[in-house]
Parts: sequence; C-alpha cells; structure tokens
Amino acid sequence: MVYSDSHLKLFALTSNPGLAEHISQFTGVPLGKVSTKQFSDGEIMINMEETVRSRDVFIVQSTSCPVNDHLWELLIMIDACKRASAHSVNIVMPYFGYARQDRTATSREPITAKLVADMIVKAGASRVLTLDLHAVQVQGFFDIPVDNLFTVPLFADYYRKNGLFGDDVVVVAPKNSGIKRARSLAEYLESPIAIVDYEDDDKHRENGYVIGNVTGKKVILIDDILNSGVTFGNAAAVVKAAGASEIYAVASHGLFTTNAADILNHAGIKEIVVTDSVVTDHRKPENVKYLSAAEYLASAILRIHEGRPVSPLFEHEKPQD
Repeated sequence: MVYSDSHLKLFALTSNPGLAEHISQFTGVPLGKVSTKQFSDGEIMINMEETVRSRDVFIVQSTSCPVNDHLWELLIMIDACKRASAHSVNIVMPYFGYARQDRTATSREPITAKLVADMIVKAGASRVLTLDLHAVQVQGFFDIPVDNLFTVPLFADYYRKNGLFGDDVVVVAPKNSGIKRARSLAEYLESPIAIVDYEDDDKHRENGYVIGNVTGKKVILIDDILNSGVTFGNAAAVVKAAGASEIYAVASHGLFTTNAADILNHAGIKEIVVTDSVVTDHRKPENVKYLSAAEYLASAILRIHEGRPVSPLFEHEKPQD
C-alpha cells in the first residue's frame, strides 16, 4: 500500500531507524532521503535530499542514548525543515529524554524537561507525538499540541492473548508513584492490584513490603521506564518473598543501562516486555520481549495529517476472549 497524498513526508533520524521503517510500512509513506554527519569535534550536520516545501513533515526520533546527540540531531532537522519552507514540522518522539527532570525536587535543581520542550518549540516544531511521558503534566511544558499515546492497551492485549488476566493475576506497582499505571492495566485485565512500598525509601530500598495480596498469584510488575533494572529487581524480590508464584515485568521504554541485564537475569522474572520505542547497544536481559508500537504511531500520524481526531486511539474496548 502506498499513501496517496504526497504532501505527507516521513523522515527517520538515527535513534530508531527500525521503528521508523515499520511506521513507513503501516502508513504507506516511504521514508524521505536525509543524511546525517558528525564531524570529528562532535558537530552534527544534516542534509535533506528532497523537497519539503509546503509539506507536512513527520520526523521519527527518540531522544534516547546518546541523549544529547539525538536531541541535537532533532533540533537541527527541525530547523532545516523550517528553512526549507515545510508547511508543518511534526515530531514523532516515542521516548522523550529528560522527561524525568520535570520538577524541582531539591533546592537549585533545574526543570530540564521544560527547557528541552522550549528548545523544540523554538526550533520550529508544530506538534509532538509521543508514547507514555514519564509524567503527563510534561505536555503542558510545550506551547504546541502534544499527543501522548498510552502503551497499556498494547500490553493488555498481549497479556490477555497469553492467558494472563483475571483473579489469578495481580498487577503490581513496583513503587508507590506507579499506582495509576498499575490500576490502568489491572482494569483492562480485570485483575486486582498491589503496591510495593519500603520502610526506608532511600536509594537502597531495604525492608520492602507488599500492600495487597500476591500469595500464590502470577504478578505483573509495571513501570514506564526500565533503566538500571534496580526498581524491578527489588520489587521482584519483595513479591517473591510475599509468595508470588510467577513474576512478569513490563515497561514502556527499555533503556537497559549500566548493569541492568545482570540485575534482571538474577531477579527471578519469567519475562520482561518492552516496546520498540528505544534502540540500545547495551546488553539486554535474556528473557526480554519487544512489542512494536509502529502501527499505533502510524495510525496517529495519518489522523494528524488528515485532520482527524487522535482521541479514538485512547479508547480501547476489552477484547472478546
């Protein structure tokens, strides 16, 4: 299938070319020709090899590791599109780096998520499409429309198809800040929820306990970002001690930094599911599985370009088993 409207242009930068290719296949829009170059001193140069004049341009780029290189690539590409007279410049950012710096937690801390949002807007972006922002309030940092798609329905469909739903399953927030996300997945799976909390809530997180009942249950730990693996590793140990029969884990964005693979391989987690929002060269756990968000993002891109509402993508009915 080839999309008939030539006014829609789709470009991929270097953070996630595989996801961009899948989005291209679902939309029927071929990826535009663009070349990127990094000089020996670290400067980035971008050259678009086809016209974007009066076109609606969509740029696929996660600001994941190396975060600053990918961010600057994106900013330079936005500027290039604006200077080439694009009608609109829409950013498809499956993972928004710096989103965790969304507030001043201690004195004299920056709010870097706001700074990055300002930079993207100032560069000339017209709209942002993203997946599972760390905090939905980050949408308000942008002075342009932001469509934040949720991955919970994608995960819920996967677990239901694999028989993980109902009263035998408990969806667990691995920290008390993740209750809303856990409740959303639990409602879709028609399962109860539980929370892992800690008496000493410092970085070592000792003396953990479960609020809720996981004894003899299959547990699904859910978070938005899987970074070092420590949060899941600690939570897995707590629910195992509380009597969980099997442990699964799911996260929107799999960064897998530092020693995440080692931590997760020894955590007793049967399967770890993440989306393809991030590509990383870091070693991954042996039991990781990727679910693609390409079709989801492709549908949103076409809706935005055609002026149709994106809101139906937030409305998911439970599948008929």
